[in-house]
Amino acid sequence: MIRLFSLIAVLVLSGWSLPASAQVTMSFHSFNGSVLFGRYPHTFVVLNGTMAGSGAAVDENYGFTARTVSAAILSGPVEHDILVEEDRYIKKTNRHFAVVLTDAQVERVRATMRAWRGQPGKYYDLDSRNCIHFVGAMAQIAGLKVEYPKKMLRRPKQWLNHIAALNPQLGAKRIR
Repeated sequence: MIRLFSLIAVLVLSGWSLPASAQVTMSFHSFNGSVLFGRYPHTFVVLNGTMAGSGAAVDENYGFTARTVSAAILSGPVEHDILVEEDRYIKKTNRHFAVVLTDAQVERVRATMRAWRGQPGKYYDLDSRNCIHFVGAMAQIAGLKVEYPKKMLRRPKQWLNHIAALNPQLGAKRIR
């Protein structure tokens, strides 16, 4: 028994440690927006961590948006884009909750993002395919329950609060 404790002490003192558990976390963000300051309400996801299988670092974020913000958005589908936010902007957003993803889920998130980005023509629609629908697709990949109440389709913060309430296992607090 003394030998076992001595061995453990030597390993600890020599800097030996157990391998860290690799994981990627997907967090769900909203931005309150302001017509006066040029950014409308928005929601997006942030992926951060390390892939368990390969050890590859992950530091990505995606949001779905109209390529050009104009009055045309109000009258039907417009050209779309995937928006990647800068770190300084992400720090100013509301982080509602986060989930841990498997490597397979990370790949499904990436594939879904590429599919939305690669759609031909005018794919962004304020009422049926906006940033909320995109983030909802990401939440479903993570196994979350998702709904799209009509009154919330243009209110990302309120919608993410609703998703948090539908998924109490997240332990998320309502953001005001």
